[in-house]
Amino acid sequence: MKIAIVGLPNAGKSTLFNALTGAAANTADYPFTTVEPNVAIVEVPDDRLSPVAEAAGADPLVHDIIEFHDVAGLVRGAHAGEGLGNKFLAAIRETDAICHVTRAHAAEDVPHPAGSVDPTADLEVVEAELLLADLEQAEARLERVRRQAGSGDKEAVAELEWLSDVTAALSRGEPVRSVPAPHAAPDAPARLQALSSKPVLFVANVAEGDEDVPPSVAAYAQRVGGDAVAISALIEAELAEMPQPEADELRAALGLSDSGLTRIVRGAFELLELVTFFTAHEGAEARARSIPQGATAWDAAGLVHGDIQAAFVRAEVIPWNELVDAGSYAVARERGALRTEGRDYAVQDGDVITIRT
Repeated sequence: MKIAIVGLPNAGKSTLFNALTGAAANTADYPFTTVEPNVAIVEVPDDRLSPVAEAAGADPLVHDIIEFHDVAGLVRGAHAGEGLGNKFLAAIRETDAICHVTRAHAAEDVPHPAGSVDPTADLEVVEAELLLADLEQAEARLERVRRQAGSGDKEAVAELEWLSDVTAALSRGEPVRSVPAPHAAPDAPARLQALSSKPVLFVANVAEGDEDVPPSVAAYAQRVGGDAVAISALIEAELAEMPQPEADELRAALGLSDSGLTRIVRGAFELLELVTFFTAHEGAEARARSIPQGATAWDAAGLVHGDIQAAFVRAEVIPWNELVDAGSYAVARERGALRTEGRDYAVQDGDVITIRT
């Protein structure tokens, strides 16, 4: 799972990136500090993995991972190359989702590119650049597909109709994600690679101790089909440098319920419609794996190993909490808590799955 962290210069992107990853991305109070996207791979926090491993007698623990790309600040005109915009837009295109950071604090020691803090206006600047970049790409793609559709190819005709709807939506300021993919040309969105088709999580970079998303940011996110969370990037960066007990104590004193990473990962999983299942066996690793909602046991087997998927016979499934409550597979089996499922079983969040071949 690759997530691009974007926003205006000085929105707090690199500070948040450092907090989330512990990486030493260069930060400074001027634009374009990050010329090449900083990339870091971090573990996805999941408190269920350790008790699952203990009950299964499994070791070591292998968490799922998430890849953060800290993309340098976009500015007005980025779609036309302003501020090295083309390079940064290309970096965003390679990711699965967007984490759009907007400044919602009034710290006087951090200058604002526009001279004043307006979270919603800042969101609109960046989102407009993404829409304009998509519009240029969609219009170019439209001309190419128009020639193909002239031959009567049904898929090309369906893609042409979809692209016409896409360009109309973009011209109205609406993202590509608002236009349903055509049934007769299901690969059309992948060929377009639109920035505004990606799920987006809006992150309000708030003042110390604040966990509330500003109403204007929440309303904007709802209008464009995204979600929103509030995080103090500065506080998260300070907490990341502390020993865990001290960080937990300060977080409690500030009234912060979860870490910034936990909130962003939770938001990303919801946006990408992912669930987590576990594999854990005595004397082997316990691993957390993410998979799209609605995926089957057959799909889960493929994530474990292609050979296992090819030899799939059945899946033994138990909810993680029932395995932990039983304390072992043997007791769970005695209780009748282990179920046998076929290849079409829809994986549920928290399932512990053993593929039998």
